[in-house]
Amino acid sequence: MKYIPRLIIFLAIPAILFALPWWTVVGAVTTGTAFWIGTAIFLLGYVCLPAGMFFGHGPAQSDAASIVGDTLLGVMWVVFTSSVIGNIVGLVLGAAGVHDPARSRIIAVGVLALAAVLVAWSIREARRVPRVRRVEVPIRGLGPGLDGLRLVVITDTHYAALNRLRWSERVVEIVNDLQPDIACHAGDLADGSVAKRHPQVDPLAKVAAPLGRFYITGNHEYFGDAPGWLEHMTSLGWQPLRNQHEIITRDGDRLVMAGIDDPTGKGLPGHGPDLPAALADADPHLPVVLLAHQPRQVADAVKAGVALQISGHTHGGQIWPFHYLVRLEQPVVAGLSTHGTHTRLYTSRGTGFWGPQLRLFAPSEITVLTLRPESS
Repeated sequence: MKYIPRLIIFLAIPAILFALPWWTVVGAVTTGTAFWIGTAIFLLGYVCLPAGMFFGHGPAQSDAASIVGDTLLGVMWVVFTSSVIGNIVGLVLGAAGVHDPARSRIIAVGVLALAAVLVAWSIREARRVPRVRRVEVPIRGLGPGLDGLRLVVITDTHYAALNRLRWSERVVEIVNDLQPDIACHAGDLADGSVAKRHPQVDPLAKVAAPLGRFYITGNHEYFGDAPGWLEHMTSLGWQPLRNQHEIITRDGDRLVMAGIDDPTGKGLPGHGPDLPAALADADPHLPVVLLAHQPRQVADAVKAGVALQISGHTHGGQIWPFHYLVRLEQPVVAGLSTHGTHTRLYTSRGTGFWGPQLRLFAPSEITVLTLRPESS
């Protein structure tokens, strides 16, 4: 009985995603054979979406089912939002004197055309090699020896059912071309076990960064095998920062490079964020750069006097207009922001994508953060 509410939600969300588009492009404009064929197609999709999500992300962990369920989820989100826009346009047309059946047919064709264009564009954006985004970040107390320090950030790679080995290799090539002093992976490395996903992750071993390669856990590591991924990244030469820090030194000046676990880790013994432990014994006069997967962790960073927090998690919303929902949970969706007096937060849109292989108006990124002394 305790699973019934979850089951209702699990089935209700796809029902909403399919119901409005069905009415817009089938129910309101077709009759006879076309109506029944269109209805059958929508019913098949409605069955396949939750089935694909359950068998793909549930105990079975079927990659084929995951691809079907995730893709349907993304496509139907775009079709649903296109239908909302179409019906608003329909109201305008009605007020302008355009009556049915012409009005409904115009809307149906428009919705299908818009959705097709947006889905094609979104798939291309998701699967492409990310653009490089360069940002200069003023850091209070940064010594002249560290002026111009380059941190190259990747995050939310989400290596999963789709084999993106070549994409992973290209990401590493771009990171190395950027000649980072420090390389960072801000969590959500992969979805699935080390045994299934490590071939896509292994190219990260070739990342070159003379002052360190640092990795933290995201929430998705804790949906799978966080200890396994921490061990594997260590074997690839990356240093996990699990509520700990390292001192970075260049030309006689120093800063603290720290990292904390994702809050989801609280469910695993010995895991979970602990910023005081991460900064224990660090010189309080040194600027701190903190890797923390979720932007909302910046509240603790402000209290601790952190100079820069680097986060991911939001994907920039990934598929418009989902960023409005993300904003309900996180203080920032993307970009550089200031919190408190001197704490900067950089929130990456992510390097890969989760689930649906679509990115709509939320481009992926490889980020170069260049540190500069904060002017008085």
